[in-house]
Amino acid sequence: MIKSMTGFGKSVTQLPTKKITIEIKSLNSKNQDLNARIPSFYREKELELRNLVAQKLERGKIDFSLYVELNGEETSSSINAEVVKQYMKQLREVTPDAADIELLKIATRLPDALKTERDEIDEEEYQSILAGVEEALNAIDTYREDEGKALKKDFELRIKNIAANLEEVIKLDPERMTGVRQRLTKAVSDLKTEVDENRFEQELTYYLEKYDITEEKVRLSNHLKYFQKSLDSADSNGKKLAFISQEMGREINTIGSKSNYAPMQQVVVRMKDELEKIKEQLLNVL
Repeated sequence: MIKSMTGFGKSVTQLPTKKITIEIKSLNSKNQDLNARIPSFYREKELELRNLVAQKLERGKIDFSLYVELNGEETSSSINAEVVKQYMKQLREVTPDAADIELLKIATRLPDALKTERDEIDEEEYQSILAGVEEALNAIDTYREDEGKALKKDFELRIKNIAANLEEVIKLDPERMTGVRQRLTKAVSDLKTEVDENRFEQELTYYLEKYDITEEKVRLSNHLKYFQKSLDSADSNGKKLAFISQEMGREINTIGSKSNYAPMQQVVVRMKDELEKIKEQLLNVL
């Protein structure tokens, strides 16, 4: 089963004194690029949370965000009353006629006007966060699977189209080879010189072998089957599928360069078009 690298997952955990929201977004990327936004209060747990997300999502450009919203019953910050009073006293000396409310506004913005008490992370609260992360990861994994199903349908359509075009190439091949033989024979006859028939047949056979695409047809057919088999496998391996598509492209290009026959080259162009669509979509496969 293939999975997309694009996904989104979210969980909301309501605790007695706060609401914790976890969001995870991912986009396609060659490797893993994890960006985490975590409040400083939970910074000591960042490495553990990053590892948890990284192991689950494997690859992609990932944004992990943890938001905390206090409900007002509890706060880790409080006004440092003595410091604010000293600020207001000093400001009063500078501007004796200023209103108290204006001095208070200025004083609360100055350094150390607020004091923050840093408590230890409550273990029960942290377990709730871990459960929220797991919930968000499961949500994004489901999203990726659903996207993967849509991608698989598209890949199967493209593979089917390439296989149909390959069948057309196989049907055109005898006609193409007959045309090549006729053109060579005509070219020799136009020279109006005596040629050794045996030598001519040897050279003709050698020349025709250079234009033979039997091996390319067989290999391309095998690559198409292997691509489908990889799509149906239990794991999602976008890099493996990308490698198979490169091999398919090599065989299609060789058929095109050897064909020397306009109707077949038109079919090759259609195969290249389908393959490019596959390669474009493979950039988003995990």
